[in-house]
Amino acid sequence: MKHLLRFRTGIGITCLVLVALTGWTQSSRTPTITGRITDATTKIGLPGVNVVVKGTQQGTTTNANGQYTLTVPSGSTTLTFSYIGYVSQDVTIATRSTIDITLQADDRSLNEVVVVGYGTQRKVETTGAIASVKSAELIQTPVANVAQGLQARVSGVQVNQNTGAPGGSISVRIRGTNSINGNSEPLYVVDGIQISNGTNNSGEINNVSPLSTINPNDIESVEILKDASASAIYGSRAANGVVLITTKRGKTGATRVTLDSYYGVQTVNKKLDLLNAAEFAQVENETFKNSYYPNPASLGEGTNWQTIIFRQAPIQSHQLSINGGSEKTQLSLSGNYFNQDGIIINSNFKRYSFRLNVDHRISDRVKVGTSILGSYVINSGVTTGSQTIGDAAVVNATVLGAAVGAPPTLQPYREDGTIFPFGEQANGQYREVINPLNYTAILNQTAIRRTLANVYGEINLLKGLTYRASFNVDMLGTLRDTYSPRSIVNKSDLSDNSGSGSKTNTNNLALLHESILTYNTTFSKDHSLKATAVFATQSENYNQNQISATGFPNDATQNEALQLALTRTVSSNRTTQRLDSYLGRINYGFKDRYFVDLTARVDGSSRFGANHKYGVFPAVSAGWRMIEEPFIKSIGWLSDLKVRASYGITGNAAGIDPYQSLATVSAPNPGSDYNINHTYMIGINPAGIANPDLRWERSAQTNVGLDIGLLNNRISFIVDVYKKTTKDLLYVKTLPLSSGYGTITGNFASLENKGLELALNARILDGALKWNVSANTTFNRNKLLDLDGGTTQERFVTAYSILQVGSPLGLFKTYVFDGINQTGETILPGYGGTLGSQKVKDINGDGTISAADQIITGNPNPNFIYGFSTNLSFKNFDFSAFLSGSQGNDIYNASRLSFTMPLGQRNMLKGVVNRWTATNPNNEFPAPAQGGRMPVSNYVVEDGSYLRCKNLTLGYTLPRIKGIQNLRVYVSANNLFTLTRYSGFDPEVNTYAGSNTQIGIDNLVYPQAKSFLGGLQITL
Repeated sequence: MKHLLRFRTGIGITCLVLVALTGWTQSSRTPTITGRITDATTKIGLPGVNVVVKGTQQGTTTNANGQYTLTVPSGSTTLTFSYIGYVSQDVTIATRSTIDITLQADDRSLNEVVVVGYGTQRKVETTGAIASVKSAELIQTPVANVAQGLQARVSGVQVNQNTGAPGGSISVRIRGTNSINGNSEPLYVVDGIQISNGTNNSGEINNVSPLSTINPNDIESVEILKDASASAIYGSRAANGVVLITTKRGKTGATRVTLDSYYGVQTVNKKLDLLNAAEFAQVENETFKNSYYPNPASLGEGTNWQTIIFRQAPIQSHQLSINGGSEKTQLSLSGNYFNQDGIIINSNFKRYSFRLNVDHRISDRVKVGTSILGSYVINSGVTTGSQTIGDAAVVNATVLGAAVGAPPTLQPYREDGTIFPFGEQANGQYREVINPLNYTAILNQTAIRRTLANVYGEINLLKGLTYRASFNVDMLGTLRDTYSPRSIVNKSDLSDNSGSGSKTNTNNLALLHESILTYNTTFSKDHSLKATAVFATQSENYNQNQISATGFPNDATQNEALQLALTRTVSSNRTTQRLDSYLGRINYGFKDRYFVDLTARVDGSSRFGANHKYGVFPAVSAGWRMIEEPFIKSIGWLSDLKVRASYGITGNAAGIDPYQSLATVSAPNPGSDYNINHTYMIGINPAGIANPDLRWERSAQTNVGLDIGLLNNRISFIVDVYKKTTKDLLYVKTLPLSSGYGTITGNFASLENKGLELALNARILDGALKWNVSANTTFNRNKLLDLDGGTTQERFVTAYSILQVGSPLGLFKTYVFDGINQTGETILPGYGGTLGSQKVKDINGDGTISAADQIITGNPNPNFIYGFSTNLSFKNFDFSAFLSGSQGNDIYNASRLSFTMPLGQRNMLKGVVNRWTATNPNNEFPAPAQGGRMPVSNYVVEDGSYLRCKNLTLGYTLPRIKGIQNLRVYVSANNLFTLTRYSGFDPEVNTYAGSNTQIGIDNLVYPQAKSFLGGLQITL
């Protein structure tokens, strides 16, 4: 009995334990939820939907069919489903293990938010001309520079890749060129930090673009403020437009780790067709009227110098990003390595960058955060694009000129592999010509350290009233190293002064504080009001120290021991400037139908003259959403219709250098040296005359726009018409010699830009096969209204380009090419014509050639520019294409002056095979003539129109792999082909880089590369 009792008791205890264990197991189980997310209209599964346990960072994303699986912690009550373009949903879990939902499409035309100056606006509320470019479009092509990513993406924005050198010069013009001697580049604002893309200095063609220090992969979106109402909030820095750059920030939800990596190979798009060694030797014999080459035909092809300097060059980028956060703290962190070898040997651009963005909400009322972008850039360059237009200069000043002109009968290297100077070959026949490899042996390296940092604090003072204080810094340090070695000098030319080097150290520190007060409210249901008031103060400190030296004993130390040189020169300078600003803006809306914006800014700058220390920049704009009117709302196929109009005044102070309004002195070296009582003394001389009336350039702009949406916004059009008149342009005016000064810079000139912008976006298919297209085009007409108060109507800025009142900037004015002087023809006097040389037209018929026979023969400004892109996706495949083009612009192909006239000692273009002789009366290529010259004519003015395939990309997203949220592989072709009639290396070119007046000039600038690459994108 006792045993039976014990047995029963044991069974009972065991059962109790099992029940307890079962209950514990059930209570601690972490349930798994599955489901499918579909579009409410099409019922098609949505890939990439974020599914997050509300209040945590735990979540997942749906696969290509919209399916998901998520293990949720015990006690979780709600799932949040969110997807771009759709209304987010919160769904209660309860006891469900399967949750299928449909997401409603969000009306993006009403709720999309765009960044504006000192804030954001719903897109529906905007009354100005604002365009947006998202991250995916910006980095579709492998770019080192954010401006490259904007090219052909936005109407009204002309981006010129002046040179194809890695990290090279970029020019951006928003609604045309707005200055003559000032800066026409827009203002860039990166997370509130204001920076510039250099100056109007035309010598920047071989320099690194300042924008190349910013990693494009870190950018979330770019907004371009094109009209005065949108940009006037930036006052005296806004006349050229404003580009707002917003970097990627952390988002609430699961932490995501993303790797984005690609590697590719670049090649030159085109090589010039030149004479081979046999053809060159025959031309040389004819030029010098001797038989230096006794048997030209035996020389064959000879050395192909283009093959020697061009190469297949790798390009690669690797970025690791971490993004996530809780409801209180969000973080985004990234690191990037970008390395681009140039297609010309010994050129390279390398960048290391990092970014940290943190936002933290201390309480319901207080928020703080920071943005830090750091980069370290090393650029190794080679000199291209000589700005000295002439026969010897083009051959002896740049690597491309030397390569095109190098005799194919000579050798690049000695037997020991060192560079073989031409003066040591062919009995010194070509000692005045330079081996192109010399330029690749010259050290030309720039190291840039840049930090952009922003710290902000934000507090909600009252309902709808917010105060935000931000403190920004831009620290930029540059070290440029140069060294031209003794080893590339001809032995007969070596001397104690051979070898030259320099070090230039530049530091720039910009500090900016902004206090922003914002009041946002609605009243009587239909009225919305937003008021913004800002005080900003900015200071900028710049200093430069340089030491250059010549005469090195050897090349062992290059420029790292300048004290060894025989001659050394030291220089330094420093500038300081300050800008204080007061600004305000009022945005009013009624029923999401009528909108009015008022903006005003007052800028006080130390750059301005004593009589104009402060400038006022007002703007007003209005919008009417006609689609909200009952008589239009009933039109079923019309989904959006808005009319916009604006007028405002903006300024451009960037062309005024610090202290330029003051009387200045300088101590140039050499030039002001004196010998007093046999004692060497350095003098100081007057440098600039005071101008207390010097002030900002002022642009008044009117804009009228129309936004149209059709078929539930499947098709959208944006049309803008504008007219911008810029007065008080900086212009250098000649002074009488009795003044003691040669010139004075003042606000004398004026010009006008007017144009039409068209943009189209369409969702053609949005089912299983998705197909989107977008296109834009811009027509801009530029006209110079005045130079100096009516005194000067025309002025040459080069031997072939002019400023002419009533005409566009940069026109080409030359003689008119009229063939070759043939046997028996009368050769007119005045231009040095001879039998077999080029002849030009006697336009005025006076029997002689003079300046009166020069006419306008070309216009470097395009009739219109355009861009087109398309994106297709089907299941896991995606494809995109991007094209850009320019139509109607002319190019002054300066190098043709040198390489179609056989002067001797340089190679020629292939066409010279058909040169003029008595038995071959060719009417294009002149006869060889030692020491001859060709007149500046439209013979070298060519049509620069082109259509370029910028990018083709094919990608595939792999099916879901455990532990990996997304895995995409892709291949891409960039600059695949260019359709053009231009005979040079590349039609997208300008030797004078950012110049406002010397436009469309090609003197053998570094050509753009064609590239093929493969990439990998992984999200964990």
